[in-house]
Order: sequence, then structure tokens, then C-alpha cells
Amino acid sequence: MQFPESWLREFCNPAVDTQGLAHLLTMAGLEVEDTRPVAPAFSGVVVAEILEAHPHPQADRLRVCKVDAGGAGPLQIVCGAPNARAGIKVPLATVGAELPPGADGTPLRIGVGKLRGVESQGMLCSARELGLSEDHAGLMELGAGLQPGAPLREALALDDTIFTLKLTPNLAHALSVYGVAREVAALTGAPLRTPAIAPVAPAHDARLPVRVEAPDLCGRFSGRIVRGVDTSARTPAWMVDRLARCGQRSVSALVDISNYVMFEYGRPSHIFDLDKIHGRLIVRWGRAGETLELLNGSTVEVDETVGVIADERQVESLAGIMGGEATAVSDTTRNVYVEAAFWWPEAVQGRSRRYNFATDAGHRFERGVDPAGTVEHLERITALILEICGGQAGPMDDQVLRLPERRPVTMRAARAAKVIGMPIAQARCAEVFRGLGFEVAEGEGTVTVTPPSWRFDLAIEEDLIEEVARIVGYDQLPDAPPLAPVVPHVPPETRASIHAVRHRLAALDWQETINFSFVEARWEGELHGNADPIRVLNPIAAPLAVMRSSLIGSLVQVLRHNLARKAPRVRVFEVGRVFARDASVGDGERSVAGIAQPRRVAGLAWGPADPLQWGRPERAVDFHDIKGDLEALLAPRVARFLPDTHPALHPGRCARVELDGRAIGVVGELHPRWRQAYELPSAPVLFELDLDAVLQRPLPAAQPLPRQQAVTRDIALVVADRVAHDALVDAIAADPQGLVRAVTLFDIYRPAQPQPGIGAGERSMALRLELLDPDATLTDEHIDTLVAQAVDRAARAVGARLRS
Repeated sequence: MQFPESWLREFCNPAVDTQGLAHLLTMAGLEVEDTRPVAPAFSGVVVAEILEAHPHPQADRLRVCKVDAGGAGPLQIVCGAPNARAGIKVPLATVGAELPPGADGTPLRIGVGKLRGVESQGMLCSARELGLSEDHAGLMELGAGLQPGAPLREALALDDTIFTLKLTPNLAHALSVYGVAREVAALTGAPLRTPAIAPVAPAHDARLPVRVEAPDLCGRFSGRIVRGVDTSARTPAWMVDRLARCGQRSVSALVDISNYVMFEYGRPSHIFDLDKIHGRLIVRWGRAGETLELLNGSTVEVDETVGVIADERQVESLAGIMGGEATAVSDTTRNVYVEAAFWWPEAVQGRSRRYNFATDAGHRFERGVDPAGTVEHLERITALILEICGGQAGPMDDQVLRLPERRPVTMRAARAAKVIGMPIAQARCAEVFRGLGFEVAEGEGTVTVTPPSWRFDLAIEEDLIEEVARIVGYDQLPDAPPLAPVVPHVPPETRASIHAVRHRLAALDWQETINFSFVEARWEGELHGNADPIRVLNPIAAPLAVMRSSLIGSLVQVLRHNLARKAPRVRVFEVGRVFARDASVGDGERSVAGIAQPRRVAGLAWGPADPLQWGRPERAVDFHDIKGDLEALLAPRVARFLPDTHPALHPGRCARVELDGRAIGVVGELHPRWRQAYELPSAPVLFELDLDAVLQRPLPAAQPLPRQQAVTRDIALVVADRVAHDALVDAIAADPQGLVRAVTLFDIYRPAQPQPGIGAGERSMALRLELLDPDATLTDEHIDTLVAQAVDRAARAVGARLRS
């Protein structure tokens, strides 16, 4: 909401300066986002009338002008503007004037000069030279009614400030200058000036039939015919200036009048070309297949959820949002129909966003517009039309079908004082409500308020408490620190912090990303096999319609985003929650019934394994690189990586990550199908782990150094190719006495052709056994026995035999 301070002070002029007024509004909940002067600082500029304009004797593009600047005689000014001509009034920077600084930051001082041998006693100015706009096509032409010699800042009211408010959706009543003035009157006690709007006497009895078929769409519809208007009439300069200071450009007199009253009283309206309406107007819900060409040039299709104004042939307007091109006023328009209606907020909400545009009218109607003022504001619009465009007004039509029910709301004074945090008397609360124009009834310790027609945000006791707090002023609330017991929670030593996980991954050359928890449904089905994801009731964008049950889809999208920007190497991770249906989850402080919300940590690597360097040949990142990073992340615990399958991963290059015998996640290469579907040049390697499992860490326990020296023995076992490394090592390490401390594979031999001792489909695996008895020295006999037992366990478990 943007408006000039001078317009606000016409309705309410408190004894506070500009900055004080801005602070007052902000502390009352109407945040002043910006204040800026209407015009930059300049001095010595006056209104001047060009009396004569003759060609320069030495230059084709210059003119020598005689101007009346209100002095004893005319001044001679040399000007190069193409529109310099006798009879117009323009700004004149007199000798000694100071204009706004240019690109170098230095103000421009005007003196007597000579242009091609002709003296110039000042400078005629364009709007850009005064900092008023970017228009520099010619001189800034002023209104004919201005007096020559008058200071330009006074003549155009340039010593004004533009306020920009950032309003929350519940403050719809402040979406007009009069609405803000009503708030200022309540805040300061200054009188609120409400101009009397006299009814316009009908000059004819013509009426346009209107039938409202949907009271749940339109609760009140008012309108009248105005005949004989002159659409070529120019909008008065004062109205153009005010609209510009509200951020609205001038379009035509009729459109400007409608916009002006909207900014003035918050009442959107629409003006139809009466002669283009077929028969009558019908206010109803749309019908499937109906289309409408809007004033912005786009064509939209409506259905049963969109309100429209139609005639007997077609749809003519989107109710409460935008009019149609077919009945728009034009230069040939002579008769108009002006309407002002009350559209139910829920009937307008979301419709503009559906068609990907927004309007000032829709912004107001979806928040709530006073239904009581349609006739009065229509009278104001009519009076302005007759004043500016001429014409004859017809009788007023006003259909009241169903208006919002204003139910009284009761507030307990003691409750208000407790919530606000400072003592507030009941009388003060009642005073606040009366200052806001509410109907108030006091009881024993209570104040009952009947909300006025312009307030749509007062339904419960807390709404009234908020009104008291903001009118008293948030800056008046005491700075009382909260009193609560401080109970320190000591984190268990067996659990690392999330930040420790982030730092460890960052140290391993990963970069953290943060993504939305709502994702495309396609990702859930393709990358996680989730056919029934949790849907978002009101998504911020149509594609982001479901809650994610895996972080993999988000990371793939991050990769695509980076590849589109020519990233040569991507290593990203994310820590976040996922969401899945789980009937075993109940309601709690941090849980929602039926929905599990576990935390995960996931990563994606693509491109070279190493950043740009010269020490070793470049190669693409692979499964073993990521496996090594996961082992470092989980250290000192030792994870196992077992073959597995996952909807997002390559069936032959996917492993299940197990920790202490429990599956905690997966790691692998993206499935070729999805690499192609998501248009990736090569497959990335991904992992996703359960964060709670990653955070667990063993508590260090002191152990004495062994008194004996460890003994190592090397053995070579022949096993079938199908035998996995882990199965063989686990069998050998499973010593019931606990004397086999470590088993390490250090060589694999697979002959090209079968040979004695190693048949077809077999291989030789050489392992080093570390043996240690902490209590006694191992003898050769005991060592040989332990090795024989290890070979025996391997034989029984996987069919291994000593290589001969």
C-alpha cells in the first residue's frame, strides 16, 4: 500500500512529523516499509510561461524563448526542447538555482550563460532534470492554471513524502488512505475528517437489469447508468499526481476515477461500456468451457469455481478481479454502467493466482471489502465522472442479498492484561475499541465488541487483545524477560551432534545444500518407489505437490541445476527430514499421527574424483570413493557393505550399508534408466543413511597395552569365485578363544587357465592373520593349532582349502 502523506493528512492530521508518523504506524502493526520524498532537493525553480519562441539565429535545433517568470519583465532563455512553444507553462530554473545532482553526485548550479552567442538567463527543465521522472523527451508541461513565478515545489506540492506500508493479510481495512487515516485517528486521538458524499440526483430513469444468481459469490450489488460521458476528457492534474504517488499510472479519465476511489476508500469498482452489454447482467458462477478475454489481453477459461459477471451472450468480467475486453470503455464510449459490489472473500481467494496474475481489486476483495459502503462510494465515483467527463446519471440500483454476520466478541480485561504482559484497565480497552469505531458494551470485567462492517479479522478474544496491544503501541510494552526454570540438558557422550556430521562431511570435500521438503510426485514414484506420497494441501507451486520420503530426488535436482550452469564437479550432501506414512506413529509434541518423520543424511557425487590437480591422472568418481568417505564418516565404527537393490540405483552397483548388524542406508550408482530420463551426461554416485544411526558413536574405554607381542601368519586359501570376501574373513575371525585379532586380505590370484590346486571358477585369496594372547606367550604349537582351526572354520563355512 503506497500513498502520499499529504493525502493522508487531509483525512487526519495529527501533531506529529513524518518520521514520528511512520514510527507510530509501524508500532501499531502497519509496518512502514519505506518513506521517500516525492521529489529530490532542488531550489530556485519556478513556474514560467513561454510568451515567444523563435529559432536561434546560429543553431537549427535551438529556440530563443521569452518567458514570464513573475518578475518585472520577461526573461530570455535559450532552449533545445522540441516542444518549446508559446503559451505553455513549464519549470524554469532561474539564475542561482540548484538542481538535483547528476551521475557525478554534484548539484547543478544555474548561471547566466551564452549559447551560440545568445545570452540565456536560466534553464527550462524537463521532468528528468528535476528528478521527477525519467521523461526527457521535452520540457515538462505544467497545468494552465498555475501562476507564473510561483515556486514549483509549492505549485506541485513536491514537499511531500510517499509512504509504503507492508500490511499483513488481516489488515485489509488499511488498504486505502481513509482506512489508514482511521487507524491514525485511533492512535493519536486526532479528529477523523469524513467528507460528506452527497447523492447525485438522477437526470433520467434508465436502469440496467441485473440478476444475482449466486448469493454465495456476491452479497451486494450496486450500480447505475451514466449517459453522455466524454471519454476524451483529460484527467485533472491533481488526480494524475495522486495516482502516480500511489504507484498507479494514468490511463483514461474513467479508469483513473475508478482507481482514485479505490485508493481513497478501498472500494474497487468497474465501469462497463453500456452499449456493448447484451440485454442484462447476470452475476453467477462460471460454467465449464466458458472463456473470457481480459483487459490485460490474456484469454482465460473459467469453470464452476470462478465467479463471473455475464450478459445474455457471454462472460464479461471476472468477479472481483478484472473486467473483460468486450465491454471495456474506449474513445467511442458515450454511455457507461458503473458497478460496485461486495464479493465474498472466499469466492475470490486464489483465483488470481490460478491465472498467474494479480490485480489491486482482487488483492482487496480476497481480504474483505466493506459491504456497507457500495452505494456511498458509487455516489463518489458518479460525482467525479460528472465533474470530469460530464454526462447524466440515472437512478441507483442496490441489491442486498447476503452480508457477513457480525457476531459480538467478548474480551476479558484480566486475560488481555495477562497476554499483553502489562496492566491495562478495562476502561482503557473500551477506549481503544471506541477509537477504532467499534460498537462497545462493557460488563463485569469484560468488554463486548460488535465488529464493524469494514473489519473481517475480529472473530475471537485474541483478535481483540491484539487490537488493544497494537493501539497502545508495541513499543510501550515492558521489556520483561521471561521467567522460566533453566534445566540444562547434557547430551549423551554416545551421540554426536548434527553439526559434527556436517563438519566431517565438509572436511571430506562435500558441500551442504538445503532443499524444500515438498517435491515433485514423479521423483517419489521413480526414485523411491513411493506410490502413495503425502500430498500438500496448498502447494506453493503445482509441481511441488508432495512431501519427500527420500532425499535422493532433491539431490538429483541439485545436480541438474549445477550442470545447467556448467559445473565441472559436484559433491553435495543434505541433512533433513523425510516423510512417510506409518500407522504406528501417534500424536505428540514433535509427531503427527500416522506420519513418520525420520532424519536422513544423503549425498551425491558426480564428475572427477579429485579437484583440478597435477599429481595423478584424472578419473571419474566411483562407488569405492564414496564407500571410503562413508567409512571415514562412520569411523571408528566399521560398516559392512552388502549387495542390494534400490529403485533409484543401478541393480549391480548398489549396496546396503549395515552397522552393528542393522541396515542404515544404501549407496550406489544412479540407475541408467533415471540417468537417461533426467538427461545426465553420466551417472552420479549417491548415498542415503539414517541420521540417528550415523550420530551414534561408541563410548571410548581404556584398555591396557598387551604385555605380549602379536604374531602374524600368512595363509593362501582357494575358494569359489562366488564366495564373498566378508564371508571368508568372518569365518576365520570367529575364533571362540578370541585370539585371532585381525584378518587382512592382501592378495588375490585368479589364473587365466586352470592349474594344479586352482580349478576353473576358483581363485586364491592370501590373508594375514594377527594372533595375540594377552596373558601368555604363544608357542609355535599353539600358533599352528590356531591357524589349523581357522582353516577348518573357513572350510566348513565357505568350502575353502589351503592352496597347495
